Amino acid sequence: MDYDPMAMDEIESKGPVIKISQADTVRVKFELSNADISFANSLRRVMLAEIPTIAIDLVEIEDNSSVLADEFIAHRLGLIPLNAEGIEELQYSRDCDCEEYCDHCSVKLTLHARCTGDENMQVVARDLVPSGDRINRVLGTPIINESSDGLGPLIMKLRPGQEIKLQCIAKKGIAKEHAKWAAPSAIGFEYDPHNKLHHLDMWYETDAKLEWPPSEYADWEEPPQEGERFDFNAVPDRFYFNVETAGNIPPDAIVTEGIKVIQQKLASMIHDLGETEGGENGDYNGPRSPEYNGGGDGWQDQGFTTPYGNGGNQSAWGGGAGGTTPYGTTPYGGAGAGNGGW
Repeated sequence: MDYDPMAMDEIESKGPVIKISQADTVRVKFELSNADISFANSLRRVMLAEIPTIAIDLVEIEDNSSVLADEFIAHRLGLIPLNAEGIEELQYSRDCDCEEYCDHCSVKLTLHARCTGDENMQVVARDLVPSGDRINRVLGTPIINESSDGLGPLIMKLRPGQEIKLQCIAKKGIAKEHAKWAAPSAIGFEYDPHNKLHHLDMWYETDAKLEWPPSEYADWEEPPQEGERFDFNAVPDRFYFNVETAGNIPPDAIVTEGIKVIQQKLASMIHDLGETEGGENGDYNGPRSPEYNGGGDGWQDQGFTTPYGNGGNQSAWGGGAGGTTPYGTTPYGGAGAGNGGW
């Protein structure tokens, strides 16, 4: 992930422009310009909630003699980050033809640990072993960072003689369904580092400049000049992102996948609203507005005639009798509201 921060400075673009300032295996920092705040916030929300990943969704516990409840262990397992490389080839379980889960929509992991020594034993993410056929050799593998000494997140501890044996089913999903499917671990979002637009009301005791130190992006924009008049029509057009990942998806891939999701959403909307071979709204044949395709007289028609005749908008029990039922005249009169009935 080698990026030149100045690579796009000389490129003129009429659309949004992304300039990357830092990129490594943990985070990527970039500036989004030539865009409004609605688009920038849409990108942030999409990266947080709508990028598909894989996470443990079903836990089948065969033996648990530890002090932790089954539900507690299942919750901890669901939050362990799993490698999502090749996730686009894995189907959603709701779209798969299988009854519950299979190799096309899930990854199976097993865990079997028993403390046979005299001291407590740690059960970590490295002890989760993928089994069965997989799309590739890394999909669904627990993420082991260097900071964890090659062990991964701690799942539980076992006392001497205690045992845990279980099977996990990892499935594809997005963070809109559950936070365990979140692609980034955190996203920093900032604009207007000097607060020239006064969108922030900074509380302070004595001196705002001392109590609110400038952000790292303050050097990227010109500070307000003393005595400068406030521009009521100014809007933000430069946004700064800091995307951090837990390792399941590379940080630069989170950004590209987020842009791809936005493109798919816009393409779907254009397809639904644009003209196609099926007509003005494609193959849509559902209810429409009474003013659709010209004319507002749809509400003034006479309705439908019943299969029993007697004129439009009339029941099978008579024409204009009004108040007359098959069992005789109602106590409200036979002529309806016009003759003192209602």
